Amino acid sequence: MPIDIADTQQDLAGLDLESRQIVLDTLGLVRKRLLPKEKILELDKKEEFPEDIIREMMGPDIGLQLLFVPEEYGGMGGGARDSCALTGELARICLGVATAFFAIQLGADPIMFAGTEEQKQKWLGKIAKGDDLVAYAVTEAEAGSNLAALKTKAEPVRSDDGQITGYVINGTKQFISNGGYADFVTVLARAEEGPTFFIVEKGMEGFHQGKGEGKHGIRASNTSPLTFTDVFVPVENMLGGVPGNGLKQANLVFGHTRLMVAAMGLGAGNAALDIVIDYAKKRVQFGSPLSEKQGYTHKLVVPHAVHLEAATAYMDEQAARLDAGEKDLQVEGSIAKYFATEAGNKASDDAIQALGGYGYIAEYEVEKIKRDVKITCIYEGTSEIQQNIISTFKWRTTVKSKGAYYGTMAQEMEALHASVPELNAATYAWAAKALNETIMFVHDHRLTKQQYIMFCLADMMSYVEVGISLARKAKRLLQDSSSQAKKIVIMSRIFASEVAELVVRNTIKIVKGSGLADEKIPASLKKKIDCSEFAASCSRLIQDMDAVADILFGRE
Repeated sequence: MPIDIADTQQDLAGLDLESRQIVLDTLGLVRKRLLPKEKILELDKKEEFPEDIIREMMGPDIGLQLLFVPEEYGGMGGGARDSCALTGELARICLGVATAFFAIQLGADPIMFAGTEEQKQKWLGKIAKGDDLVAYAVTEAEAGSNLAALKTKAEPVRSDDGQITGYVINGTKQFISNGGYADFVTVLARAEEGPTFFIVEKGMEGFHQGKGEGKHGIRASNTSPLTFTDVFVPVENMLGGVPGNGLKQANLVFGHTRLMVAAMGLGAGNAALDIVIDYAKKRVQFGSPLSEKQGYTHKLVVPHAVHLEAATAYMDEQAARLDAGEKDLQVEGSIAKYFATEAGNKASDDAIQALGGYGYIAEYEVEKIKRDVKITCIYEGTSEIQQNIISTFKWRTTVKSKGAYYGTMAQEMEALHASVPELNAATYAWAAKALNETIMFVHDHRLTKQQYIMFCLADMMSYVEVGISLARKAKRLLQDSSSQAKKIVIMSRIFASEVAELVVRNTIKIVKGSGLADEKIPASLKKKIDCSEFAASCSRLIQDMDAVADILFGRE
């Protein structure tokens, strides 16, 4: 069960709020001095990797990378919440630059999760000093997200007395962020005992860093292939000192790094929304600003603002769990990445529509944001990979718990509705129960091998869990008398309606679309898909959207 963030703030790892804000303020100064709008557009147009800027951001005068390096290795000891905040703000400036910086943290993660104390002191110390750019070399052209299918090999080299002195690595990696400029890479290769992480340094004989790829978006980042031809790596560069643990280590990394990609999707989506909102206030059509027209605000702005807030609530909740010491959150990382990046992608797409012809003009930035943000739906595992992970693991959890997993969430939302009815938490409770029944229907009728059905379940699971996080956040803000409470409470009601609609629609697809005889459908499940709950959740929906538009456009 997710922790109550409000009850654990003092026990969470990472920076205090004041220290985090200092880092974010520093980033604001970096934006003004090194990454103004004109520079961002120039880097995109020229497809130029700003190595000098990235290295300056790591230098002694700025040192942004210190945020994610533990204090004992020369860093600030920031937690997952801090990394999400920094990554999101960087993505708000430029997703290409954010990708380059994120790649440093990604490359460092295997060292933090798997390295020996000596390895951490050496390699994390180099990163903390700002000496080295890093890359994470895992992806292969044919393996993709299936790490078990990787072909890069690491053959042991033994001394005369049979002791392993190092490994010879052969293979190719593809789509490696920072690959062409990295001073060292953490590379996953298959040893005799199984996949294993190694550190390969720039200049090692046989290690070739290829030319950067020409890309649709994130053009300010470098994406290069890496080739390893009989590269000898000394045994002390094998992370952890024990071969064969690479897949387990990579999965530990995913729970953390997929949250960072979620933050990137949110940063880009919010940047696009900021541009749209500002434009709509100034653009007058047929005698009034676009910001006063429902056809504009309720179609192109409000739904995306709600989705981005909901995704933020879920991401923050999972980051707090990581900072509280939880480890196995790769499925939650998948939900965060899937929902947030799809939300950011859709928000940026509609941002082009919202600006009309100007949306296609580079000067207005939204076309660049759209080109950039699409990659967040692809790297660190595509949206479809995330749907596979979400549906498979949550299905198994539901069956194993005999329905208690989502049943407990439903009970929580029923109690929340009793105490704070304005959140519409009763709809989330209904949705969790309906999801439970649908999962058991799929399980009982052996429909789990049908991938489309599992994708429908994944969407239901994601929306229900994200919505519940949004309701929890609204409750906390009300308790704290926050100035943000009104907005999040209304958004919770709006999103609850969308959750109900999705649950009804997908349940109908699964139950009716599976082709099973009508008598095999439980009466309780038939009742769940009669659309009455969705209709009830729509009460005052348009007025709620009006209210959110008032807040977003300052019309109150």
